[in-house]
Amino acid sequence: MLFLDLDLTSSIILSVFGGLIVGGCLALLVFYLISKKRKNSILKEIENAKIEAQKIVKKAELNGLDVVANLKKEFEASTKEKRQEIYDLQSKLTQRENSIDQRDAALIVKENNLENKQNQLNSLIESNQKKEKILDEKTDSIIKELEKVANMTRDEARSEIMKQVEEKMNIEINSYIKNRVEEAEEKADEKARDILVLAIDKHAQEITVEKTTSNIDLPSDEMKGRIIGRDGRNIKTLENILGVDILIDDTPETITISCFDPIRREIAKKTLEALISDGRIQPVRIEEIAEKMKKTVNDSIMKAGQDAIFKLGIGKMPKELIEMVGRLKYRTSYGQNALEHSVEVANLTGVMAAELGLNQAIAKRAGLLHDIGKALDFEVDGSHVELGVKLAKKYGESDIVINSIESHHNDVEQKYAISFLVQAADTLSAARPGARSETLEKYIQRLEDLERITNEIDGVSQSYALQSGRELRVIVSPTEVDDNQAFEIARKIKEKIETETSYPGQTKVCVIREFRATEVAK
Repeated sequence: MLFLDLDLTSSIILSVFGGLIVGGCLALLVFYLISKKRKNSILKEIENAKIEAQKIVKKAELNGLDVVANLKKEFEASTKEKRQEIYDLQSKLTQRENSIDQRDAALIVKENNLENKQNQLNSLIESNQKKEKILDEKTDSIIKELEKVANMTRDEARSEIMKQVEEKMNIEINSYIKNRVEEAEEKADEKARDILVLAIDKHAQEITVEKTTSNIDLPSDEMKGRIIGRDGRNIKTLENILGVDILIDDTPETITISCFDPIRREIAKKTLEALISDGRIQPVRIEEIAEKMKKTVNDSIMKAGQDAIFKLGIGKMPKELIEMVGRLKYRTSYGQNALEHSVEVANLTGVMAAELGLNQAIAKRAGLLHDIGKALDFEVDGSHVELGVKLAKKYGESDIVINSIESHHNDVEQKYAISFLVQAADTLSAARPGARSETLEKYIQRLEDLERITNEIDGVSQSYALQSGRELRVIVSPTEVDDNQAFEIARKIKEKIETETSYPGQTKVCVIREFRATEVAK
C-alpha cells in the first residue's frame, strides 16, 4: 500500500514536472516568437527612419544650395556695385592727379618767368638809377638857367604853381560839395528804390533761382529713378512730408530742391543727402529720416543762436528769441547772410558805443536784434521791422532795443544815441565791398563799361578792371605818353567814369607807364 502511494506520488510529481517543462518550453517559444516579431517591427521602423532621415538631409542640402546661390547672387551684385564705385573714384582721382600735374607744370613755368622778370627788373632799376642821377644833374642845370631867364627864384616859382593848384582844387572841392548836397536831396528817392529792390529780391525770377533752390549731387543717374520710386511713390512722399518741390530734369547726376522757406529747404536737402548715402529710399524710411533731420536742423538753429549770443557776450536771452536769432542763419538779404550781418552790426555798434562811452552790452544787443523780424517774414505778413518790434516787445526788450529796430530804416525817428549807431553799423555792414552780391550781367557790364571808357583815350595800350570794378589799371604807351601826361590821363579817366557811369562805390584809377630798353644781340 505504501509502495502504491509512492508510485502514485511519483507519477503526479513527474506529471507536474513534465507539465512545467512543457509549459516552460511553450512559454519560451511564445517569448521567442514575440521577440522576433518586435525585432522585425523595430528593424522596419529603423529602416523607415533611415529613409526619412535621408529625405530630410537631401532636402536640407537642396535648401542649402538655394541659399548659397542666392547669397552668391547678392554678393556678386554688391561686389559689382562696389567695383563700379571704386572705378568711378579711381577715374576722378586720375583726373585730379592730371589736373594737379598740369597746375604744377604751369606753376613751374610761371616761376621761371617770374625769375626772368625779376632779373630784368633789377637791371632796369640799376639803369633807371643811373638815368635819375644824370637827370637830376640836368634838372639842376636847367632850373638855374630858368631862374636867370624868368628873373624868379625857385621858391617864387613854387609859390606861383601852388597858387594855381589851389585854385583848381577849390573848383573840385566845390564840385564835391555840390554832389553831396544833390545826394542828400535824392535820399528819399533812394529809399523808395531800396524798398523796390527788397521786393525784387524776394520775387524776381533770377534772384528766385539763386536764393530759393538747392542742388544735390547724385552718385549716378540711376539714383534719380530710385528717388522717383515706383509710380512716383517716393518723390510724392518726399514732397508731401518736406513741403518742397523736387525738380528732376536732364541735368546729369543732379536734382534741384525748390522752396521759398530756407529752413524747409535745408531739412529737405539734408534728408535727401542722408537717403542717398543710406541707399534705402522708401516711404517709411523717408518719414524716419525726415523727422531725424528736422530735429538736427532745429538743434543747429538753437546752437547758431547760442553761439552768436555767447560770442557777443550780451547776457541772457529768452529761449524763443535765441531760436529766432538762430533762424537768421538760413535767411539771406541781397545775397548777404542775415545772421552774419546781424553779428557784424552788433560788433560795429559795440565798438562805436565803447568809443562814445555808451553801454556796450545794450548796443550789441540792439545791433544783433535789429533784423530779427527777418526770421519770420517768410511765414507772417508784415515788414521785417514791424515783426521785429513785435518780437522785441513780446519778450520784454528795452526801449533802446525796440527803437533801434523800428528806426534803423528811418521808419520812425531815432530817440537814443545807440539807435543812430545801429543804423550806421547796418549801413557799413551792407555797403562794404563784397557784402552783397550783384547779378552776373550787371557785374560784366560794369567791367566792360570801365574798360571801354579807358580804351577810348589816346595813348592807352591796355586796361584791366580788377576787384569787381573797384580798381582800374591802365597801361599807357611809353613812347606816346610821358610822366606828366600819365597824371593827366588818370584825371581824364576819373572824370569820364564820374560822368558816364552810375555804379555805386569808388573806382581807383592806376595809370602805369613802363619804358623798356630792348636790344637784340646777333
